[in-house]
Amino acid sequence: MNFVEELRWRGMIHDIMPGTEELLSREKVSGYIGFDPTADSLHIGHMVQVMLLVHFQRAGHTPIALVGGATGMIGDPSGKSEERNLLDEETLRHNQECIRKQLEKFLDFGSSSKNRAIMVNNYEWMKDYTFLGFIRDIGKHITVNYMMSKDSVKKRLGSDSKEGMSFTEFSYQLVQGTDFLHLYKTHNCRLQMGGSDQWGNIVTGTELIRRKTGGEAYALTCPLITKSDGSKFGKTESGNVWLDPDKTSPYQFYQFWLNTSDEDAERYIKIFTTLDRDTVENLISEHKLKPEERLLQKRLAEEVTVLVHSREDYNSAVEASQILFGKGTTETLSRMDEKTFLAVFEGVPVYDIKRSILDSGVALSDLCAVHSQVFSSKGEMRRLVQGGGVSLNREKVTDPEKVIKADALLNNKYLLVQKGKKSYFILRAVNP
Repeated sequence: MNFVEELRWRGMIHDIMPGTEELLSREKVSGYIGFDPTADSLHIGHMVQVMLLVHFQRAGHTPIALVGGATGMIGDPSGKSEERNLLDEETLRHNQECIRKQLEKFLDFGSSSKNRAIMVNNYEWMKDYTFLGFIRDIGKHITVNYMMSKDSVKKRLGSDSKEGMSFTEFSYQLVQGTDFLHLYKTHNCRLQMGGSDQWGNIVTGTELIRRKTGGEAYALTCPLITKSDGSKFGKTESGNVWLDPDKTSPYQFYQFWLNTSDEDAERYIKIFTTLDRDTVENLISEHKLKPEERLLQKRLAEEVTVLVHSREDYNSAVEASQILFGKGTTETLSRMDEKTFLAVFEGVPVYDIKRSILDSGVALSDLCAVHSQVFSSKGEMRRLVQGGGVSLNREKVTDPEKVIKADALLNNKYLLVQKGKKSYFILRAVNP
């Protein structure tokens, strides 16, 4: 597989240094991408970089994932408008370990193959540097003029900037350049990759390698992904879409991809999956013939959910989605964990009921019209039950006076009442 050619048809190249494609076609090399450990999970904004490493390894090259334990203590000014809070070492260590576990789902770290992935932490080689040692060994090789010419610096020092830039963040490109130099020396790393906003930092590394060693190093960046309407990719009303299932449930994750526009799905299926070109082009053609079936979105959501989570999580997300369209069963509902249940029925009215009344048993009509306001009266409920318009936990109600006990609770906590075709209500059992 020609790595650059593969990225090109997928729309994953923004900038590429002259000679990079020739190098990768000529020999197997090591290449790295840095990940900032400011949180204990990656989010889907990081997935473009992760997929770069995935394709790099598939092409026979050796991917190096650098988790920035040192650079994470400084703060990368690229794309930022203000200084960020710095993290302590203990938090950084925790975040690094979590990120490693996530990357292991994408990259082969453990096999005996010659191009198995490598993970490094730049804190290991930066922690012993003294300030005087750093400015002597690194600082004297890169001029201030060169550093000031970078867009990430210009934006922060321009007339529109309110706070300017600290020396700490100004020095970031030197620290990142030192990483590239270290990996060049220790792992024969010839290539650094990243998002297009990293081009300046990456090129500083290639320049440092040239000036320090006389060697040649290369750079490649991918575009920053946006939605077709110009809004930021990977954000929802509740914030980032995380890879950690505790932060973003597999159901919510699946829904994010399922709800993409046709235009976005056509781009995303190239970027976020490993499906080959023929498969992708056939899917796009089929989708255009029957856009109402949303074939692209369904396949995209399947591929990415299985890749990030598991086939089982994908199947559960599909089952959960069907609940709202009337296809789910009581069994499906009972298998659903609490987080998914609440995600599926987000925004649905919730009424708290005392658990004690369920312990002794209570008529459903009393639950819905006395202990809650699902129905305005028992009479209203009886009329709708007679018309077949009421369900409890996805089972049609035929007797409004049926006694309900605690064993009917989903996750030992919830009852789901459906009124008509689309109105749902949750009864939540609480202790007094």
